[in-house]
Amino acid sequence: MTKKLIIGTRGSDLALWQANFTKDKLAEIGVESELKIIKTQGDKIFLRLDKLEGKGFFTKELEEGLLDGTIDIAVHSHKDLPTVHPAGLTIAAVSEREDPSELLLILKDCVDVTQKLSLKTGAQVGTSSNRRKAQLLAMRRDLNIEDLRGNINTRIQKLRDENYDAIMIAKAGVARLNLDLSEFHVEVIDPTELVPAPAQGVLAIQIRENDQELFELLQQINDADVAASIAVERKVLNLFEGGCHMPLGCYCRKEDGQFEIWTSKAASGDDFPDRIFLRVDSLEGIAEKIVAKFDAGRKLPSKVFISREIGEHSYFRRALEKNNIEIEGRSLIRTFPIVNVLDPFYLKHIDWIFFSSRNGVEYFFNLKPALPKHVKFGVVGRGSEDALRKFGHLADFVGETGDITEVAEQFAPLVKGAAVLFPRAQDSLLTIQKSLTADTKVVDLPIYETVVEEDIDQTHADILIFTSPSNVEAYFADNLLEPGQKVIAIGNSTGKKFDEMGVQYTLPYSPDEIGLAEAVFGIDIK
Repeated sequence: MTKKLIIGTRGSDLALWQANFTKDKLAEIGVESELKIIKTQGDKIFLRLDKLEGKGFFTKELEEGLLDGTIDIAVHSHKDLPTVHPAGLTIAAVSEREDPSELLLILKDCVDVTQKLSLKTGAQVGTSSNRRKAQLLAMRRDLNIEDLRGNINTRIQKLRDENYDAIMIAKAGVARLNLDLSEFHVEVIDPTELVPAPAQGVLAIQIRENDQELFELLQQINDADVAASIAVERKVLNLFEGGCHMPLGCYCRKEDGQFEIWTSKAASGDDFPDRIFLRVDSLEGIAEKIVAKFDAGRKLPSKVFISREIGEHSYFRRALEKNNIEIEGRSLIRTFPIVNVLDPFYLKHIDWIFFSSRNGVEYFFNLKPALPKHVKFGVVGRGSEDALRKFGHLADFVGETGDITEVAEQFAPLVKGAAVLFPRAQDSLLTIQKSLTADTKVVDLPIYETVVEEDIDQTHADILIFTSPSNVEAYFADNLLEPGQKVIAIGNSTGKKFDEMGVQYTLPYSPDEIGLAEAVFGIDIK
């Protein structure tokens, strides 16, 4: 193509970055282009962000420029686009996906690392997204969520001026503008924990539908895998569309040949969201399946058993009780300390401490250890991470899934050649330790033991959740599964017990309360 293309864009710093990124991509395939700045309705009006995103306020004038021929390409943040395109226009290409995580920027005097998200009690958090609000309040009901408007630099300045204790923004915008956030405490919230907006972190390149030559040219810069993933997210959004500003998050990604999809939906920003996680081989029909899971008439379990005590205000309890699901929580094992005093020798030359359970965290810190100044912490998952926070420490490594083998593979390269301490249960499996390289020094520290309860009563719950292999052994020593009962196993080692028994089970994506709620909500009850 010899013609110089005209790229239409909004005039904000982020929009200009996006347009210049596209211009550079075109240059890589030998296509010359220039920018044309167009002011949109979203730049002129003053509404909450959730009333703007996905409604065309940031895109209408750019699309008119395409239709009247004054521009050849419009570059959009994909999440701003309505799910139905105007007649005569099409999305010809999408970019690779920037990390869709959220950032929580916190004033340093408002930080409390002992609490989830590192926010002090009652902190005022700025965001005008109902999706973010619903999920934040689900994690921390004490927070005060206040409207936050303006472009990314304006929002950060409002935090700098102390109009808020913290604000939430998309990581993608910060990364693209290479903003310096060193004056704040920054919490990165993974998209598997706080589900992003459909197509968050992706750029859309829009052209006229009849411009076939340009369409074919743009396939050279199109990311087909990202296009497939966000097509599911946006179809879910489209199927749910009902005229309200729905607090909906949907995130799809491809991992090891399979697709993983998280969906979060609430009735309003003040409502507790329902969530599901699906892992599938094909995306065909998956959007419809996701929407069906949220159908108000769908049968949910009436009672769920879990082999540990559940706090009155815990995420898991609130998620289930919102749907009128009774919880039967009782531990089938007891734990006891086997170390009362910790020899300082164990810690003298330690580089890392790794915890594979909440109990390990609690029993270790009850010993009041004198920690080396630069020690780092690794934890098996978000549940252990939360337990570590209560003792004033942040994890430097958090396992992403409930698969202990995968966690070991992620952790091993980080600690190659280091000295790693493992406070653990006396009879625990040593999966992480066995996966470390030969030049990594392993220091094992059994600090507690588990004792199985006897004469455990049968439960008649619809779903049974087991939190450890010991709990599985304790329950099935005296009981059998009843017809129709479903099983959820927390962690691979627990799942292997059921494999040995020939029992089918669901493995949550993450072995924490959010993952458990997703697993319960995803199971079909007949």
